[in-house]
Amino acid sequence: MQKWFITGTDTDVGKTYVGQLVMQGLAIRGYQTLGYKPISAGCENINGELQNEDAMQYQQTSTISVPLNEVNPIAYEPPIAPHIAAAQKGETITFDMLAHGLTQLSRYQPDFLVTEGAGGWRLPLGNGQFLSKFPVQHDMKIILVVGLRLGCLNHALLTAEAIKADGGHFAGWIGNHIDPNMLNQAENIDALTEHLGQPLAIIPFNKALLNDEKAAIVDPLL
Repeated sequence: MQKWFITGTDTDVGKTYVGQLVMQGLAIRGYQTLGYKPISAGCENINGELQNEDAMQYQQTSTISVPLNEVNPIAYEPPIAPHIAAAQKGETITFDMLAHGLTQLSRYQPDFLVTEGAGGWRLPLGNGQFLSKFPVQHDMKIILVVGLRLGCLNHALLTAEAIKADGGHFAGWIGNHIDPNMLNQAENIDALTEHLGQPLAIIPFNKALLNDEKAAIVDPLL
């Protein structure tokens, strides 16, 4: 089983969308996949169950069917930083909790277990701990989603530096067009390529990818 981790330059840069494309690409290549969204906030309470839209997307994209509470074991209703939501309930998010969820999903024996972080790379968990330690602990290949908009160069380069400084396995980056009005898009992508290497993919704005395009995203990592 290979373990991949999807992180981003910030919140709302399309981590879940890109994570789905990655999982779909793996499925097209014939692999069994499971998505893991260990921590979420901004959930909807439906019949007593907290449901997160991103987690449900991973559940639906996985080739192996598992309950939502295994895809997303740590869920909070307020749309705020998870460690603050946890503190409001008198809880603390721990690495043991994250590892337990990973172990639960590993029992289904997927070929690839794709985990999505929350927010950006350096998400606080509380008590001086950060989510960024988790993918490093578990030797995950780390894929950085760069939201292509003004300011992305600084965010992307600092995030990549932090991943490498933390001892993480930086597997590559994916540019996601989230601002159709961004000026000098090509020049920004050239600058990112100069410093981060060739992108695994550049995802167009509001345009569905073909199956061979989805598969091409993951091919360099296989």
